Amino acid sequence: MPRQPNILFLFSDQQRFDTVGALGNSVIRTPALDRLVTEGTAFTSAYTPSPVCVSARACLTTGLPCHLTGVFDNDGQEIQAASMMEALNQEGYQTHGVSKMHFTPEARRLWGFESRDFHEEGAGIDDYHEHLEQNGYGYAKDALGARSEYYYVPQVSQVPDEMHTTAWTADRAIDFLKRRDTDRPFFLWTSFIKPHPPFETPFPWYRLYRTAEMAAPAHLEGAEDTLTYWNRVQNRYKYKDAGYDGFLARTTKAAYYACISHLDYHLGRILEALGEEADNTLIVFSADHGEYLGDFGCYGKRGMHDASCRVPLLLRWPGQVPAGQVCEDPASLLDLFPTFLQAANSNQPKPYAHGHSLLEVMNGACPRDHVISQFQQGRYGLYMSAGPRWKYVYSAPDEKEYLFDRTREQGDAENLAGNPWYQEALEEQRALLQRTLREDGYEFPLRDGEWRQFPQVNFPSHPDAGVLFQDCDGTEEAIEALGPYARRATLPEHLQTNLLTNLERDEEDT
Repeated sequence: MPRQPNILFLFSDQQRFDTVGALGNSVIRTPALDRLVTEGTAFTSAYTPSPVCVSARACLTTGLPCHLTGVFDNDGQEIQAASMMEALNQEGYQTHGVSKMHFTPEARRLWGFESRDFHEEGAGIDDYHEHLEQNGYGYAKDALGARSEYYYVPQVSQVPDEMHTTAWTADRAIDFLKRRDTDRPFFLWTSFIKPHPPFETPFPWYRLYRTAEMAAPAHLEGAEDTLTYWNRVQNRYKYKDAGYDGFLARTTKAAYYACISHLDYHLGRILEALGEEADNTLIVFSADHGEYLGDFGCYGKRGMHDASCRVPLLLRWPGQVPAGQVCEDPASLLDLFPTFLQAANSNQPKPYAHGHSLLEVMNGACPRDHVISQFQQGRYGLYMSAGPRWKYVYSAPDEKEYLFDRTREQGDAENLAGNPWYQEALEEQRALLQRTLREDGYEFPLRDGEWRQFPQVNFPSHPDAGVLFQDCDGTEEAIEALGPYARRATLPEHLQTNLLTNLERDEEDT
């Protein structure tokens, strides 16, 4: 193994596992990702440790699962654990981060990065928005797309390609490659905000896929039995639970695919910029979580269906990673920290016993029977264990178990937990997940060897209760400036419930 390769970590946001052309998607165009598949190894059973942005990234950065980081959602908290960037610093790496990291609540935290190009959603002024101002595009107040009622409505970018967040992220990565310290190996984490909604791209990318060529979202008979409280919450706050519109669903899918192809184009620019160094660089591509995209009638993430919690995971490193190989063994974003340590030839201990270097997973050196994922905790907790055949899920707010056979055609669309034929498998998978939590000292969701029972969770009945309002900075002032057209009434009480950030809790839950 080479002493210390460069490490290029390419990361997208909210990209489904099944959006890589070379891995079976005959519609989407992803030549850069296809190259990584052809020249490297694809892990096709890779899962996020938490299907939402902040907690997934906290797990990824520390190599620790949610129940050890203490971060279970997008609210975040101070984390004292060491980061993979700090570990690589100790091995002599020059570490640089580009764009979205979502280190909440310390948005500008370096956490082991020697430098960052700072760009986050909703963080106010940042390096990207300063770039827009300096180049005459400061008028684009929703440069990442308009949210709130428009969150899942396909949009046209307010800026041209060269000013788009995806292009800017690639530009900053390429700039680092040009100016880096060539006497040291580098760790470059390039983290794109897209295809996270809103789904918007510049011309002509938003015309790349057309509604007429897109298949309708997957929604098999009986799939309603697989949904959880969190699916209902998301559909409400994303304005998606008032009925099905087939054309809109397919147009949304086309817009999402356009975001990914646009991102892929700029990934190709970064790969090209590596030049001759590409063969001495471990290249890793993955995403923090997936996107329902209308499957099962749902949108967003925060769920344990594959659409939400399974992610693409590709490795390329000539001479060390086999070309054109597919690894179906369970993998996790928790595996990336130990993977980077092994590639750096480090003697530092891996941060979590259940995380393994993918360089060993791919050759069968460390077989395992499952990986885990979690969202929220207490009476809002959602827990998952996924292995080669079975996926087991427990939803505390629903007080309900789910068992999916990953080898069956129906997969996530058929809950086998109530089928007596699968009772033994259900009990085995439940025990496996609970034992993993217990071994880590995380007893909070358990009591007397069973799932702990919490107070009932209520879902508001009014069809507008819980919808999300995320306006860009300056929206209220701009509306007030409309003079006689301005109207800014106080929201009625039944609309003031934010199902995501104002969750009802009692002392026992906190």
